[in-house]
Amino acid sequence: MSKVIGIDLGTGNSCVAVMEGGRATVIANAEGKRTTPSVIYIKDNAREVGDVAKRKLVMNPKNTVSFIKRFMGAKFADPDVQKMLTRISYEVIDENSKPRVKITNSDGTSKLYSPEEISSFILALMKKTAEDYYGEEVTKAVITCPA
Repeated sequence: MSKVIGIDLGTGNSCVAVMEGGRATVIANAEGKRTTPSVIYIKDNAREVGDVAKRKLVMNPKNTVSFIKRFMGAKFADPDVQKMLTRISYEVIDENSKPRVKITNSDGTSKLYSPEEISSFILALMKKTAEDYYGEEVTKAVITCPA
């Protein structure tokens, strides 16, 4: 029977859990912590997620994305989106009335990412954390995305 994991996609932190012996067990990440910062660092088409990305915030704030969940499903003109734009270090632009993160590479080229795409990088790390724990591929998950 394939394993089913639970992922909490949080605004500030995320985690992954499994059911073992009728109890939920939160799986520690590669750093040994039970929660992973919902922070993504992107540069030159490479990406890092979690604590390692959070450490990049000081060195390269324009390429370090956090609190991305606040942009999911929102319109660019939404007052909450406009308020968030004053609190973040990375660039968010209006593309067809939707917020998009603009990441610029070393060569000056840039790429736009949707909030959902950025969030998928966090989900992929949570999946990998569970697969490392089990030692096998995980293909089923329940994802919570609390408001």
